[in-house]
Amino acid sequence: MTNWKTDDTQLPECQQGRAIEDFHRALGMITGKWKGEILWQLVQRKHRFGELLRAIPGVTQHMLTTQLRDLEANGLVKRTAYPEIPPRVEYEITEAARALRPVYDELFRWSQAHFSTLRALSTTLPDSDERTPPGAHP
Repeated sequence: MTNWKTDDTQLPECQQGRAIEDFHRALGMITGKWKGEILWQLVQRKHRFGELLRAIPGVTQHMLTTQLRDLEANGLVKRTAYPEIPPRVEYEITEAARALRPVYDELFRWSQAHFSTLRALSTTLPDSDERTPPGAHP
């Protein structure tokens, strides 16, 4: 007997489980303290390492390198090193990551529509003086 979802995807249970696992793996590829911001910068245009470092306040050189390597290993970022002196390296998103642009655009619109409400709510919570405001880096 096959279990079917009641929503419009109508996947058998085994496919639902695989789809959920794939979703969790995909989410892991793009989440992390800096990955979202790196991808947001790269969805706009190509960047050199130093440009990314300056564009993302609070990220360290080591962490940026680590996150870029991870994104590259997952096929979301392409690194191009030019044989020049001094060396020039550019980072850009791949087609797979470019497909995330509508997600980032919608998240941006959501933040614009709800940031003031969320910020006001976060300041009314206990220990709010110790909280980091949404969008800021601790």
